[in-house]
Amino acid sequence: MTLPHGPMGPTLGEPPQTGPLPDPAAVDPAVLATLLARHGWVRRGGPAARYGRWTPPEGTDPGVSLLVPAGDGFDDAVDLLTDAVTALSRSASPSARAILLALALPGDELQWHRDLAAAPGTTTPGAAPWDDAERLRNAARAMLAAGAKAGRTRAAYFGARLDAWAGDFLDRVLVVGDGPGLTAYTPAPEGRAAVTTLVRALEALRDAVDYRRVSGGEAFENAVQSGVSRELVESVRELVRGATAGRFTVAWSAAAGTPGGFGDRRIAVEFSPGDLPALEEAAELLERIEPAVAVTIVGLVVRLKRADPAGPGSVRLRVLGGAEVDEIKVRLPGPAYRLAAEAHLAGTPVRISGRLERRGGFRRLTRPTGLEPCGLEDAERERLLKTLGEGDRG
Repeated sequence: MTLPHGPMGPTLGEPPQTGPLPDPAAVDPAVLATLLARHGWVRRGGPAARYGRWTPPEGTDPGVSLLVPAGDGFDDAVDLLTDAVTALSRSASPSARAILLALALPGDELQWHRDLAAAPGTTTPGAAPWDDAERLRNAARAMLAAGAKAGRTRAAYFGARLDAWAGDFLDRVLVVGDGPGLTAYTPAPEGRAAVTTLVRALEALRDAVDYRRVSGGEAFENAVQSGVSRELVESVRELVRGATAGRFTVAWSAAAGTPGGFGDRRIAVEFSPGDLPALEEAAELLERIEPAVAVTIVGLVVRLKRADPAGPGSVRLRVLGGAEVDEIKVRLPGPAYRLAAEAHLAGTPVRISGRLERRGGFRRLTRPTGLEPCGLEDAERERLLKTLGEGDRG
């Protein structure tokens, strides 16, 4: 057995490349024992102070057993762990692969699953496998991005804000597709702000939807403080649409342990098509209540456009500071446009104030005032130009 690995990216959920088995010398026996118990393996005995004999869940792989040392201080610990890893790699038990993945890719294990209705007159799902896998990829990626953004700050609607922050987090997530489900391993403990926020936000969204469906009352606005956002709501809608149910579960990293505040409770949140009307209402509300933001931005002019050589025009700025977006568009009167054009030719950043509007995802600056060039030291200018060049190549 070989193990898939690779960052979450445009090919999220597609078959990744393969890699080696976990190094037995690096395997913590306590972590292995925790993973075996989590996946239903049974400890059959053996000297409690020295080792335990584990067998797979009943009926999954008869005759297989693993000897797992109680600690790594015994002379035969590495040999026993080598035998255990080899046996898992050859085991027919479905859980063996998941255990090896958790050992090779240490981190919190997040899973998404869509229950699909059978096609009329058959017992097989009606959706095309490729279409369903694509929907699952999109939902998982959007959900993780929403969790990463909310882990940084709370907002009812983020739009393009914090896209770079969320992208950095997604680059550190390892993903494995598994039939109708998808599994992601997020870095632990360093990536836990995103995951714990995501869990609390999904549970708050579940409660808000239930409250809305039962009482007709409004609870979505209050859920923003728990991390709920329009982006999170849309990811849940994508997970559920076309399915009979969509589920999200988390198993905390056995190596890093359970984060504070979660105890031993099982993390599982489920949504169904009956929730879609409430989720649609929530998405509209959360976008509507997010206010425009007054900002003063420093940026480089990267594009200019106007129809009348003497009239107003539109410019695009690569944001260097003042707002957590990569680029903005702004329409300028004639004199300000000419000043922006001169700054563009000179490679000089400009400073401008205005309102970052939610329409268009916070990518547009309205009511612009005070456009002026910003002087930069030569070294700072070279650093920024180099950064921009690297961004263009990416």
